[in-house]
Formats: sequence, C-alpha cells, structure tokens
Amino acid sequence: MADIIKHRGRVESVNGSHIVVRIIQTSACSACSIKGHCNASESKEKLIDVFEVNASYQIGEEVVLLGTTSMGMQAVLLAFGVPLVILIVALGVTMHLTDGNALVSSLVGLLSIVPYYFAIHFSKDKLKKTFSFTIEKQ
Repeated sequence: MADIIKHRGRVESVNGSHIVVRIIQTSACSACSIKGHCNASESKEKLIDVFEVNASYQIGEEVVLLGTTSMGMQAVLLAFGVPLVILIVALGVTMHLTDGNALVSSLVGLLSIVPYYFAIHFSKDKLKKTFSFTIEKQ
C-alpha cells in the first residue's frame, strides 16, 4: 500500500457517476512549524474529477481521494520528461545542421515542443481514463 497517494477532500458536486472533489494541495513545507515566518510555504485548492459507477456521495461529504504514485510519475514524465527530450534532440539536430547558430537552434527547439503539447491537449479524453482517481468515505 506504499504506492497509494491519499488526499482528504470534500465533495463539491455529484452528477450521476461524475463526482467533483475539492482538495487542498499543499507544498512539502506547509506542514512545517515555522511556516508562518517563511514565504516558501504555499497551498492551493484543486478540483478533481472522479468517475464512480456506484456513486452514493453527498455534497459536502468528507472523502479520501486515492491515486497511485506510478500514475503521478507517468504524469510528470508526460508533462516534463518527453518535452525535454524533444527539446534537446531538436536543439542538437538544429545546431548540427545550422553550424552552431544558437538563435535559430533555440527557436526551433522551443517550437518543436508546441505540437507535442497540442497532441496532449487533444488527447485529454484518453488521458482522463488513464489518470483516474477513486474515492472512499472517510
């Protein structure tokens, strides 16, 4: 069970099998005892969509949102790892082809990740199924 991520949350809305849960995402240092004297601590509210077939939850009910660490690692890889590899490869190839023109290589490198992010955007319905959370009553 060490690969399970748990967040406490509150049910915001229930629409059939679609449940929206509000969680408070905190940074690692927000639990620190001297966070009031530091500007590094932060927290923000997030709305998470959960699709549960047997949804018997009420608005305002306290729940626990469950996800896996592998799902989190896969999300980080898709959001940051793959674009970094695309950027580095495009930069290297362009530097080789343009005899070291840094300006052109930088622009091509940055523009090379734009299609990737468009592909991620247009495949969000498939990604919602891949990155699904479950909830349980608290």
